Amino acid sequence: MIVGVPTEIKTREFRVGMVPAGVRMLTARGHKVLVQAGAGLGAGLSDEEYVKAGAEIVAKRDEVWKRAEMIVKVKEPLPDEYPLFREGQLIYTYLHLAAAPELGHEMLKRKVDGVAYETIETADGKLPLLHPMSAVAGRMATQVGATCLEKERGGKGILLGGVPGTRRGRVAIIGGGVVGQNAARIAVGLGASVTVLDINQTTLTYLDDIYQGRIHTLYSDPHTIEQSVKEADLVIGAVLVTGARAPRLVSEAMVAKMEPGSVIVDVAVDQGGCVETCRPTTHDNPTYLVHDVVHYAVANMPGGVARTSTFALCNATIGYARFLADHGVVKAAQQDPALEKGINTFRGHVPHAAVAHALGVEHRPFASLI
Repeated sequence: MIVGVPTEIKTREFRVGMVPAGVRMLTARGHKVLVQAGAGLGAGLSDEEYVKAGAEIVAKRDEVWKRAEMIVKVKEPLPDEYPLFREGQLIYTYLHLAAAPELGHEMLKRKVDGVAYETIETADGKLPLLHPMSAVAGRMATQVGATCLEKERGGKGILLGGVPGTRRGRVAIIGGGVVGQNAARIAVGLGASVTVLDINQTTLTYLDDIYQGRIHTLYSDPHTIEQSVKEADLVIGAVLVTGARAPRLVSEAMVAKMEPGSVIVDVAVDQGGCVETCRPTTHDNPTYLVHDVVHYAVANMPGGVARTSTFALCNATIGYARFLADHGVVKAAQQDPALEKGINTFRGHVPHAAVAHALGVEHRPFASLI
C-alpha cells in the first residue's frame, strides 16, 4: 500500500502523523511511505531521518494526497484539503466528526473511508488511540489553567498551590476519565484543592482510593456541577461520549455566577465542548472572556508540546496503521472488532451509530456495506 504523511495545516499544529520508526516498520513490510517535505520539523524530525527510515520525501502536499491510498494524519482535514479527497481513499486520523459536520458530509459525498483514532474501541471499552493525547491534554489543561489565572493574563491572580497563610486555588474537574485523571494529577502536584465530578461510581472510588483524601470526589449532577463551578478558580471540562457530541453540562448561567478572573479550560471542545460558552480557539489566540471569565478552548492542545505528543501518539497508532496497510480496511475490520468501531465513514455511509446521529444521517452497520 502507498501511505502518505502530509504536513499538518491546522494553526500551530506541529505534530506529524508518523515518526521515522513507523516508516521503517511499514517499508520493511513492503509498503511505500510518502512524507511531505518538512512534515516532521515541528516535532524535531528532519527529512533526512525519514529518508534513512525508507520514506520518499515529496515536495508538494497535493502529490502526497494524489498518490497515497492511505493518508495518515494527526488532526482532521480542513476545508483547504477537501478538494484533495479521492473516492476509496482511506484517511486515518482524529476526525471528531460530531463537532465537524461539514467535514463528515464532505467525506460522505466524496466516498472517502475514514478511520478515526478517537472511536477505535476495545472490548473492555478502552480507547487506546485517544488515551495518549487525552493524557497530554489533561496535564496541559492544569498547566494552562494555572497560567491563565495570572493577573496579567486576565485571571484573578491566584496561585494554584498557594503559599503558607493563603488559600490554595480551587480546581473543579468535570469528568474523571483519562483527561480528568491526568488533570487531577498535575493539580494535586501543584498543591491545589481539587474536586473531580463523574457519574461512574467505580471511577470515583478509584480516584478516592488513589489520593486518599487529597482530592474531593462528587457524583456529577446539575446541582453538584453548579456548586462546584461557582466555587472554582479553575474549571476543567473533561467529558467524553465516544463518537458523539459532548453534552453541555455547564450552562452560561453557571458561568455567569463564577467570580471575575476565574478560568475555564474545556478539553472537550474538539467534540463540541461541555461548557455552553466555549467555542474553539487556536494557539495563536487561545483565550477570550465571557462574563469576565477567561475561556481557554484550543482544539489541538497537544500540538503545543509537539515532540512529546507526536511520539506518544505514534506509539499508539502505528500498530493499526500497519494492520490497515497489510490488509486494507475491509479485511482489517473483519479481523479486529476494535478497528471496525473506528470506521466513521465508508463508501458514502456512516457505520458508527453515534457519528451517524451527530451528522443527522442514516446509520448503516459495517457488515451491511461489504
